[in-house]
Order: sequence, then structure tokens, then C-alpha cells
Amino acid sequence: MSTPSTSGHDRSEPDLSTVVSERRQLLNLAYRLLGSLAEAEDAVQETYTRWYAMSRQQQEAIVSPGAWLTTVASRVCLDVLGSARVRRERYVGTWIPEPLPDRMEWADGRAGDGRTEPADPADRITLDESVNMAFLVVLESMTPAERVAFILHDVFRYPFAEVAEIVGRTPAACRQLASSGRRRIRDARTPAAPAAGQAGLVRHFKEAWESKDIEALVGLLDPDATMTADGGGLVGTVLRPVEGDKSIAQYLIHIADKAPGLTLLERTVNGRPGLVAEHAGVPVTVAAFDVTGGRISRIWAVRNPEKLRAWTANDPT
Repeated sequence: MSTPSTSGHDRSEPDLSTVVSERRQLLNLAYRLLGSLAEAEDAVQETYTRWYAMSRQQQEAIVSPGAWLTTVASRVCLDVLGSARVRRERYVGTWIPEPLPDRMEWADGRAGDGRTEPADPADRITLDESVNMAFLVVLESMTPAERVAFILHDVFRYPFAEVAEIVGRTPAACRQLASSGRRRIRDARTPAAPAAGQAGLVRHFKEAWESKDIEALVGLLDPDATMTADGGGLVGTVLRPVEGDKSIAQYLIHIADKAPGLTLLERTVNGRPGLVAEHAGVPVTVAAFDVTGGRISRIWAVRNPEKLRAWTANDPT
């Protein structure tokens, strides 16, 4: 888990490198708050815009630039969450948080000659249990204030006095908000399968899908499994969750028949074993999984191309 940044404490003059070094912390925070890398990057950019809009004298008057940046970024995210709830009510189909690749697979920068370069480590999202897809989906059920209070306190370990200053409520109110968020997580959480065990299940799932073995697929799925897809109205997909092992297996076989030429790759998705479907070398679907009792219980399939930027960065086109 991340911890509150102390960069800049007891400094009478903010150091540029110190301010810039906060970017990774801010991006990690904003992604968890918003569930969208694009929105997180915008929030961090807005935070730095406000910092550089201040005069040098105003900047020097800030005791802790890191704390100031975190406060501003959190408030920006709080505003974004408020408007995002309205936008997502109009979203075509189900909105799923943006999936992220493993840090070693991350690449979002390009050299001047068009060659892909690894992203700066400061731009990478640190993957831990607080960014697995199941966790992020539960966060979506929280109110904006609940989400901010819970993430700041339970994930980033900020004391409630500081959370209260950021959220604009009393420490007692923030404690209640975080407690409510914690209860949502606890009620929805299932024991996490070991990564190796999940990797094996995903591999067998991939092989069964490739061979169109419907019985094998059903055997790997929990009887009450649910598959949710997100196309954002930009690509075709089911608009409602597919429920039940047999229905999911039949739908997957239908996809395999309807879209020949798909290549399935085992990849790490938000820190857990997942799959990426490519067509002509371009990622078109990223699937995250949840496992319960040794079977796949949830599948989140993100097809919205706007949410696959981190996966298509290596594509030379």
C-alpha cells in the first residue's frame, strides 16, 4: 500500500524535482479514485496547472508541496466523480473501470523516430490489491465522498484529520464515510485465489475457448458466474451481463464463430492473470477474472477502444 507523501516538509522553497516527483503518487491516487487512466491523467494535469499558475511567492509559502498537490488532486477527483456519475448513467451498456497492464508490459511513450519507448517509471500505476478489477468495481458503487475518504484513509493511510480537510467534512463524518466504504468492500469480497491458481484457470479457459469446447468452459465456470462487457457504444457487445455458466459458455462460442482470427494472449490485468484478445495484432478486448471456490465467478471484458490505450501503445499503427 502507498503511504502519505512527506516530500517538501520543512522546506522554505519548493524544489522543482520534488514537485515533479509527486506525479507517480498523484497518478496512483487519481486512478484509484476515478477508475480511469485518462481521467486520472487529466486530474493530475489540472493539479499541476494550478500549481504553476501560482506565483513563486505563493509556492514558497506552502510548507508541504506534496500535501498541497495531494489535496488539490483529491478535490479535482471529487468534482470529476460527481459529474462522472451523471455521464455514466448515460453510458451505453455497463461502465467497467479501465484495465491496466502489468508494469513490465506498460509503454505509452514514443521516440521521435516512431519507436516505442518504455514509459517513465513515475507514470506507472503501482499494481496491488487496491487496483484489481473486483476491487475497482465495488468502488464504483460508492458515493464520491465515500470513495475519496475510503481510498485516502484505508489505501493511502492518510489520517482522518487530513482527509477531512481534503473532503471538506469533519473527521467524524470522514470516519463514517470510510467505514461505509469498508463495509461495501467487505460485503462484496470473496477470498482471493492465489495468482498461480488463477493463472492456471485462465490458461485452461483460454484453451477451452480456442478449441470451442463448451463442456470444458462450463466446467471452469461457477454455476452462477457473470460476464459483463463494456463497449461504450463504440463497438458491438452485450449491453447486459450474461449470467450462468452455460449461457456464458454459449456466448463465448458464438463470439469465436462470429469473429474468426482472434488471438488470445495470457496477460496480467490489474495485477491478476487475465486475457487479451487481439485481431490482426491489435488488442480489441481485455478480460479480467475473479475466482471463487476454484472456478471463474466473474469476467469483465473491456472492448471500448478508448479504454485500451495502455494496451495498444506498442502497436506501430
